[in-house]
Amino acid sequence: MARILTQVDVYNVMNAMVEDLTGQTNSIRVRDTSSFISAGETVLSYPTENILNSLGLLMGRILIAARPYKGKWDLINAQDTGLYTHRMEKISFYSRPAIASGAFNTKDPATGNDLYTNLAPGFTNGQNIDATTGNPQSTKSMWEQFPGIPLLLNFGGSSTITEATTIYEVQLQQAFRSEDEFNSFVSGILLEKENDIELIKEAFRNAIVLNHIAGVYDLSSDMPGSVVNLTYEFNEKYNTAYTSEELRSTYLKEFLAFMVARIKQDFKNLSHKSSMYHWTPAKVIDGVSYPLLRHTPREKCKLFMYQPLFTDAESMVLPEIFNDRYLDIGNFEGVDWWQNEQAPASISVTPAIPATSGGNMGTQVKGAKVDLEYVVGCLFDSDAMMVDVQMDRAVSSPLEARKLYRTLYWHLLRNGINDFTEKSIIYIMADPTT
Repeated sequence: MARILTQVDVYNVMNAMVEDLTGQTNSIRVRDTSSFISAGETVLSYPTENILNSLGLLMGRILIAARPYKGKWDLINAQDTGLYTHRMEKISFYSRPAIASGAFNTKDPATGNDLYTNLAPGFTNGQNIDATTGNPQSTKSMWEQFPGIPLLLNFGGSSTITEATTIYEVQLQQAFRSEDEFNSFVSGILLEKENDIELIKEAFRNAIVLNHIAGVYDLSSDMPGSVVNLTYEFNEKYNTAYTSEELRSTYLKEFLAFMVARIKQDFKNLSHKSSMYHWTPAKVIDGVSYPLLRHTPREKCKLFMYQPLFTDAESMVLPEIFNDRYLDIGNFEGVDWWQNEQAPASISVTPAIPATSGGNMGTQVKGAKVDLEYVVGCLFDSDAMMVDVQMDRAVSSPLEARKLYRTLYWHLLRNGINDFTEKSIIYIMADPTT
């Protein structure tokens, strides 16, 4: 089903993800992120906006002065499309091949036969059709047109989350000795609510990352080179048959050296303009297929990495290679767990992905459920994962005249964006299936 562009209330999903991130559950639970991540669509519908609201802010200085919890998953780019559109269009361009030379008489390099005779007595600047065969002898004229071939992806939709807290004007004052103590109490309430809001924002960014990892895995046949099983690659290179557990224990030193060298090389590979490591929407014009070529400049490359592997390396075996001089990726964030602290290396996600074939190609669909036991990392272009911050607003109700309280509401409006046409590589460890 295509991404719904009107607002979708995801408070239940976000609450559950906060429970996972904060260790309130004792096992990993499958997360269906397909309904609130925008994976990019080539087809878009345009419903009308359906909300008007008034603006108010209570105790703004207290909120600003507080030191709230700083959420993780902060490598993701933030965009701001605002309330009026909450849609983003991204225009890319397919690569076009070189054309036949018209400045010389040419031959076919494969056969040695004449290819085009462009320069001959009586020839014009056109194709000079052979009267006998009806075939063109020359290239077309200089008036042949070569327009750019764009790819338009639409990222739309909104996920809304609301937080609230009630402030009592006079009822609790008798529990405090002074106005300052009462104000400190209210400030504590607001500080903790701000921490709740930061956890929700963190959970939303986490959902974007989880959807991306699961989506890349689900689209692996359409994204060449984007899924790297480090267990398989190590055994292939060294002609061994170790299990993932053996590589993380008995042969940890050798494995970590191999892993870092592989990531370092992939980091360089992403900078080359190619059709590797991303999805290319099919484009055929007059029988000619056009590729979508991407490259990721050094400053646009980011890396999420499972932190316990780094911790083992730093404390046990290879502290010298896990530093900026060797693994020189500036935009790096260590991940203590991907989805749930009780199963820190695992994910279980049903992602949103684009349909890559069939009559609904280019439409967002729900992918297959992806269960990965051990995710090592995700190397990605900064445009592959983004959060569209459409609204952050605090609104106060009027004072309830009879009961003397007022309630503060925080309204968050966001869209999670995954663009699978940008380069990305996920690293996993999985033993061969029998």
